[in-house]
Parts: sequence; C-alpha cells; structure tokens
Amino acid sequence: MTTRSVCLDYVEVANVITNYAAAGMGRTFQNLALFRHSTVIENLLVGMHLHLSSHWWGALFNTPHTRADEARAHDEALKLLQFVGLRGRGDVLARNLAYGEQRRLEIGRALATRPTLLMLDEPTAGMNPHESADLTAFMRQMRDELDLTILLIEHDMKVVMDVSERVTVLDHGTKIAEGPPAQVRTDPRVIEAYLGAPK
Repeated sequence: MTTRSVCLDYVEVANVITNYAAAGMGRTFQNLALFRHSTVIENLLVGMHLHLSSHWWGALFNTPHTRADEARAHDEALKLLQFVGLRGRGDVLARNLAYGEQRRLEIGRALATRPTLLMLDEPTAGMNPHESADLTAFMRQMRDELDLTILLIEHDMKVVMDVSERVTVLDHGTKIAEGPPAQVRTDPRVIEAYLGAPK
C-alpha cells in the first residue's frame, strides 16, 4: 500500500477538496465541471464562498453584514468577468457559452478561490488552434499579472512550450526530462517519446 500527501508551502493539506481551496490551490478539470444551469456570475460566486464572512443565519435574516458581504463578492465577480474576457456575459447561463468561453469561466471560478497555485488539467483539450492560442496568451497573462504559479497538465506541446518556464515530461508515468522549455525541447528522450525514434 502506498501513502501520499499533498503539501503547499511545506504544509500538508488534508485530502479534501475544500481544504485544497482553503490552502490556496485552485483547479480546473479536463472535462468541464461548470454549473451549466446557473449563470456565469453565479458560477463565479460559488468559487468565492470560502472568503465570505457571513453565516447562514445572516442569509436567513438578510442582515446588513450579509448584504455587504454579498455585494463585495458580486463586485469582485464582475472584475473577474472582465479579467477572464467575459464582460457583459454575467447573466448568460453557463451552458449557453461557447466552448472556449466555458473554459475561461471554469478558470475564472478557480481564480475566485484566490489561489497561489492554479492547477489546469488539459485546458486546451477540444479547442481549435485559434482558441488554443487565445487561451495560451491568457495563461501567460494570469501568470504575469496575478503573480500566480500555474501547474499545467497538457499534451499540446506548443501550448506547453509557449507558456511554461519549467517543463517536466512524463512517459508512461516515468519522468524522462525536466528543465527550461528550450532544454526539454531538444532532449533525445522527449523527441523519441513524443515524436518517434528516428529510423
């Protein structure tokens, strides 16, 4: 039997999704995991619940503190909408967004948790080259403007090389290379594993 643990900033995080978010880890999924029948803004507000200070009884009695807390969250959600490129789309149901917009919304919901580490699982999966290039530029923007560490799991090597500062390459679960993109790109093991051995 193997045991494993997750640590962030040298602190072990219990294996519960809400603990990951509270510890500063945001994530997206390879398959979209949006609340499809909720609006764009409602999806973002779900990501902010960890940072609300009001309690259930405040919601029940509609206290001034709860109203102020919700107004702050709504204002923050509007700023996030703009940042992820969905300005003016807050009242649209998530299911009615284009595929690339749904990906951006999912990233926005992860950003709403205020992570220091953002884990993206194949964010460009299913995208056409134009959508993929747009999302790659957006990942660079997030990294640079939010001072955010991004852990990217991706099979599209162009995306990986364009956005990464450091790359780790796995082949059937075994690490075969690690380093800056320029170094990894020319590694013979990487070329053989992903491009095929020369004949």
